[in-house]
Amino acid sequence: MDVEVTRQGPIATLWLNRPDKRNAVTIEMWRAMTEQCAVLADDPTVRVLVVRGTGDHFCAGADIAALGTVDNEALLIANHAADAALTTFPKPTIAFIAGSCVGGGAEIAIACDLRVADTTARFGITPARLGLLYPTFALEPAVRLVGVSAAKHLLYSAELIDAGRALRIGLVDEVHEPAAAVERLDALTQLLAERSLLTQCGSKEMVDSIVEHGFVTDEIDRRWRAQVAHSTDRAEGIAAFLERRQPRFTWTGAVSEGAGGDQ
Repeated sequence: MDVEVTRQGPIATLWLNRPDKRNAVTIEMWRAMTEQCAVLADDPTVRVLVVRGTGDHFCAGADIAALGTVDNEALLIANHAADAALTTFPKPTIAFIAGSCVGGGAEIAIACDLRVADTTARFGITPARLGLLYPTFALEPAVRLVGVSAAKHLLYSAELIDAGRALRIGLVDEVHEPAAAVERLDALTQLLAERSLLTQCGSKEMVDSIVEHGFVTDEIDRRWRAQVAHSTDRAEGIAAFLERRQPRFTWTGAVSEGAGGDQ
C-alpha cells in the first residue's frame, strides 16, 4: 500500500510509502490519506497522529509523471479533501520530516499542527518550475505560517531551502540531527499522549478560530467550557498536581453540541 498506518499504543503513524519515488503523491494516495484520517479521527484510542515518509524522504510532492494521466479537477478535489482532513484532524498532528519536503509534501507538513525535521530535510514550494499555481487552499496556510516575504521567495524562486532556514522562517518548529530527531519525536508524542486530550482538542479549535476570525467565537468558547465543566479531567488534573503524581486523564470523546458528560 502506498499509504499505510501503524500503531504504537495511542500514537498512530500515517506513512507515505513510495520510497522508490521519494514518496511522491498520486491521486490514490490523496484519497487514501483522507480515508485514513477519517478512521483515525473517530478512533477514541488514538491520541496523536504522526505523518512521515518511508525511507530517506518525507515527500517529493505530486507525482509529476502521473499528472498527464489523471483528470486535473479530480486530482484537485482529492488533494483538497486530504488537505482538509489533515488540517481539521481533531487531535494533535506532527509531521516528521527528513529528506525532500517539496510541493505537495510541504502542503502535507503545513497541514499538520507541528513539524519536527532532521538536518537532512530540504523544503520547497515549486510550481514555478512547471508553470502552475499552488492551490489556494494550500497557499493560504503557507503564507500564514511563514509570512508574506518568505512565501513569495519560495513561490517565485522554487528554490529548495535547508532545515536551518526553514526553522528561521517558522516553517518547522524543531530541527535535530537524524538520530536525535527520532528520539525527540518519540519523546514528544509520548508527552502529548499523556496530556489532557480535552485541552488539546479545545485549544486546537480555539487557535484555528483565532486564525480564521481573529478571535474565539462565542459558540466555540461556550461549547468547550461546557466540556470542561462536565469532564473529570479538571478535577483529576488538580488532584494529581496536589498529590505530586502523573494525572490520569480520561476524556476521549468527540465534541457534541450541548456538551454532556465525557463521550
